[in-house]
Amino acid sequence: MNRRIVIYGMNYAPEIAGVGRYTGEIGEHFAKLGYETRVITTPPHYPGWIPRPSHSPRRWTREVVAGVAVYRCPLWLHPDMKGLRRLLAPLSFALSSAPIAFWQILRRRPDVVIAVEPTLLVAPIALLAARLAGARTVLHVQDLEVDAAFAVGHLRTRSLQRIALAFERLVMTGFDRVITISGRMAERLADKGVRPERIEIVRNWVDVEAISPMASAGAYRTELGLRNEDFVVLYAGTIGAKHGLGLLIEAARRLAARPDIVFVIAGEGPMRSEIEQAAKILPNLRVMDFQPQERFGDFLALADVHVLPQERAAADLVLPSKLGGMLASGRPVIVTADPGTELAEFVGTSCVLTPPGDAAALAEAIVRLSSEPASAGQASERLARARQLSLCVGIQDFTTAALSPEPPTAAASAPQAPVAAPTSVCR
Repeated sequence: MNRRIVIYGMNYAPEIAGVGRYTGEIGEHFAKLGYETRVITTPPHYPGWIPRPSHSPRRWTREVVAGVAVYRCPLWLHPDMKGLRRLLAPLSFALSSAPIAFWQILRRRPDVVIAVEPTLLVAPIALLAARLAGARTVLHVQDLEVDAAFAVGHLRTRSLQRIALAFERLVMTGFDRVITISGRMAERLADKGVRPERIEIVRNWVDVEAISPMASAGAYRTELGLRNEDFVVLYAGTIGAKHGLGLLIEAARRLAARPDIVFVIAGEGPMRSEIEQAAKILPNLRVMDFQPQERFGDFLALADVHVLPQERAAADLVLPSKLGGMLASGRPVIVTADPGTELAEFVGTSCVLTPPGDAAALAEAIVRLSSEPASAGQASERLARARQLSLCVGIQDFTTAALSPEPPTAAASAPQAPVAAPTSVCR
């Protein structure tokens, strides 16, 4: 019998950043395994919160992406996606997608329904439809969005926070399996009431075959008008509130007298306009769009040092997915994280740590690395860390976690059979 899977979440391929990229790779992997896979999602819009010209945010559409039937539902968007607007967008998707979700799940009767957070607002719909269809339920927690919304100031009202946390607890505890991307997030899920035996940790992955250490990125240096002796400080990823990119602006300002140190920020997101305004004033700051996937490995090689900034308030709410590519590139990496956080513990001594929010310490670390040769030992350790995040390992671990039987309970009379014994399609 052909196994059936429904994936339900706001972000999906061809988005190349964040959750959409990983969920797209999951869907494609299931299709390669021979599962009939359907996705209920929005038009591609992240991280800039701007829909692609080829996709309307106001219509329901169906397309096939890498063997997966993808149903895209309307999404409310605004030029300034901050504050309560960040709640209205996922709410609009939950409302517009509910009929499609019930139709697909009740009609197709899938073996497994996978809801993706963000957004948790679709989880009640996924749970109800799956229960009616007799499907196993899986929640893939890529971001603790309720905690993050209050940590970075998108939402502030205490009464709203109590309501949101109660809703979160009620919904999360209803899933048969909860998969998340870090140990600290797993601990928080347990604190929110999810039974520990139902929680699985599968870190986000990186294609270590597509991104590997290179001697130089001459083509990109030429395109940017950079000299061979210029020292490039690179950030490539989402430009959002919790990513601490104000720190990079301040570090660039402190190093404005060093024309040989050039900051390059590439990506999209709500803070892009602020970065562009700063670049008009600071001659050592460049802003670029996301680069094509086929050139991404070359682009990461542009860096003499990668910087992974993060707000202290968002620590341990998410393990940044961009870390894998930085490590796989083999270049030195500066991470802004406090000792004891999972991010700091994961990178160990492979990266340079500076305190979150400390622009002086970041600037000092950049200057030091610009004059010191890279440590071969650190480079080897970075590659070893990257291999722990390899796509082949991660996607296979996710498949096993999502399709394995529900953990037994005291009331269970017999263990469930797995949906299927996944076979690897890794290269």
